[in-house]
Amino acid sequence: MRQPQSVKGLEDLGRVRLSESFYLRDFLYSEIAAIHAIPNIPDDPDLAIAAGTALCQNLLEPLQARFGRISIRSSYRSCALNQFGNANKLNCSRNEANYAGHIWDRRDAAGHMGATACIIINRFVPYYERTGDWEAMAWWIHDHLPYHDMQFFPRYAAFNLQWREQPERRIYSYIPPRRGTLTKPGESNRNIDHSSAYAAMLAELGASQ
Repeated sequence: MRQPQSVKGLEDLGRVRLSESFYLRDFLYSEIAAIHAIPNIPDDPDLAIAAGTALCQNLLEPLQARFGRISIRSSYRSCALNQFGNANKLNCSRNEANYAGHIWDRRDAAGHMGATACIIINRFVPYYERTGDWEAMAWWIHDHLPYHDMQFFPRYAAFNLQWREQPERRIYSYIPPRRGTLTKPGESNRNIDHSSAYAAMLAELGASQ
């Protein structure tokens, strides 16, 4: 598929269904794009569709099936948009670091395909705001889903959730007082039973193990 050059072409691209619940259009909105009038359109739609499909089917659909509606906070960025965001200190890392991350239509340096979405699990927010326990959701995902990377943020426990070929399974938090790495390759806490870490969350949210 070629990059859209018309409204109809972009409409057709946005209607591509990535999974049962998600369409490509769900992931194209950007405040940076809206304010600075920078089109947020994939240069390589086929790669963006393939990566986004894997993200939705492997991570977002199972999460939504278990915990209810997911809100997409931010997701796909074109190379031009991400470069502008990085140059203007708008919370975008450099392009090369975002390939196979927020930039879905570029492979990473190792040739791996990937995609990231920053999401909020709406049903989880009251539990998090009462307890501050973002780790419960992090460990549940770690134990149940094939993620590559997660990064948690203080407001609403929004987090970047990344799918990538050959996942490394890293978790990091910007939430004080437990800011820092929860797990990464080589850590001893990766392959143990974490069910006690999320038992209270599941009980409050009415979800099974």
